[in-house]
Amino acid sequence: MTIAERTRSEPDLSPLFEPLTIRGVTVPNRLAMAPMTRSFCPDNLPGDDVVGYYQRRAEGETGLVVTEAIGTDHPAAVGDTGLGEANLPLFRGQDTIDAWARVVKAVHPTGAKIIPQLWHQGPMRMPNADAPAFSPSGLYGDPEKAADYYVEKAKIMAAADMPLPTDEEIADVVDGFGRAAAQAMAAGFDGLALHGAHGYLIDSFLWRETNRRADRWGGDAVARTTFAVEVVKACRRAIGEDKPLLFRFSQWKQQDFRARLADTPHALEAILGPLSDAGVDLFDASVRYFNTPAFPDVSNLSLAGWAKKLTGKLSGAVGGIGFSKGMYDTMSSSSGGANNMPILLQRFAAGEFDLVSIGRALLHDPHWIRKARRGENLPAFDPESLTRLT
Repeated sequence: MTIAERTRSEPDLSPLFEPLTIRGVTVPNRLAMAPMTRSFCPDNLPGDDVVGYYQRRAEGETGLVVTEAIGTDHPAAVGDTGLGEANLPLFRGQDTIDAWARVVKAVHPTGAKIIPQLWHQGPMRMPNADAPAFSPSGLYGDPEKAADYYVEKAKIMAAADMPLPTDEEIADVVDGFGRAAAQAMAAGFDGLALHGAHGYLIDSFLWRETNRRADRWGGDAVARTTFAVEVVKACRRAIGEDKPLLFRFSQWKQQDFRARLADTPHALEAILGPLSDAGVDLFDASVRYFNTPAFPDVSNLSLAGWAKKLTGKLSGAVGGIGFSKGMYDTMSSSSGGANNMPILLQRFAAGEFDLVSIGRALLHDPHWIRKARRGENLPAFDPESLTRLT
């Protein structure tokens, strides 16, 4: 193929390589590495292999690296989720700060920025004798609605004893997020991301199926944001006014791919509005396919587009970018490339979102972004990438 032919056939990705300022931090381009759990942290700490893993993605022209989810110091924050996941990282003090500081120091010379994603698994955690799973109303959801590959594990989680947490216990979990955020700043991270999606703890407070409390932590859609709002405020206090705070949310849950956090734009605004006011700078809208209309009866706008429209804050798109299958459809089979970059660029040019998060493509090839910019051939996704750090 000649240069002229390649120019005509390949989409122009240059708009995605413009810098983006999020609060007081400027990232060099609009392409981020999506947070992906890897389970390569023995003793809950990243080692040399994890340092190299993130460094290679930054060297491959990723503008913003968002780490795998890192747990807080709450006893039930992380554990086995039934997918064979172990060796999960968590913030637990100076050893954590020192370990993640090595990752940050490896990424920064490339020009990329790096932020950690904080999480608490909540009800999405296999039974553990040391600390029961934590859910606002002691509920997992309906395990029969889980995906086929996950339904047996879901039944075990749903049947586990999850005591109804007290007001004091919930407040302590909020404080744990604040402590983790402070440790992230001590490690030198450029900002913070919160995992408020996929049925994990923050999302379980937002979702009416798992939050049926009648106290200050539950009620209508706005009242159900109280926990998330308090977490955002605690993290904002810890990271200061100059660092960006990203918030991932989703309609779907691992308990139920067809679940909906909000059925209308008005209902979504009731949830995102308080979070925006509390200090969120960018809403990371997690969907299985980035261009799926969030409310098809209203418009063709994606979930990221609605988040930006309703809050006036920045938003990020993620889900199936560059591939023909969604993430959960490639856990046991490969996925070839898909020509969805023109669609992505069209929606980006329309101002629908500001940041684009790449997941599986970067899992498979640390230089995927650089190759995409150069118009090089891009490999299909190999599910073996899930089992190794490349």
